[in-house]
Amino acid sequence: MRQVIALECPTVAISQDEREFFVALGARIAQLRRDSHITQVQLAQTLGISQSTVNAYELGHRRVPVSTLPLLARTLGVSVEELIGADSVQERKRGRTPKLMQHMERINALPKTQQKFVMQMIEMALAQAATQAAAR
Repeated sequence: MRQVIALECPTVAISQDEREFFVALGARIAQLRRDSHITQVQLAQTLGISQSTVNAYELGHRRVPVSTLPLLARTLGVSVEELIGADSVQERKRGRTPKLMQHMERINALPKTQQKFVMQMIEMALAQAATQAAAR
């Protein structure tokens, strides 16, 4: 006769406030991701997780690890404070991160080979603009 041993993972209960926080965080992640024209697959690759995990974060079904928040915020072009929905005095004074900074932070989150490619494209565009300006 075969004996089956069931191993249970402990379930951690969370309060209703915590549940609401993670649902709201997931909604912010989804909106910021869409605003940045990033797919769930692309975000998952950047974070080193699966697309289904990103989907679970966005639906509020899984907690986003604290260690993931800085990279997630950089990738989405916002501060950690803005990502988690906290008001920051500095953010209120400055407003949203300028579009160029958002792009630079997203480029910084890419793998080094992709960063090199983007930099080459930028350098080509700048060189072309300088040549056109000199010809005027």
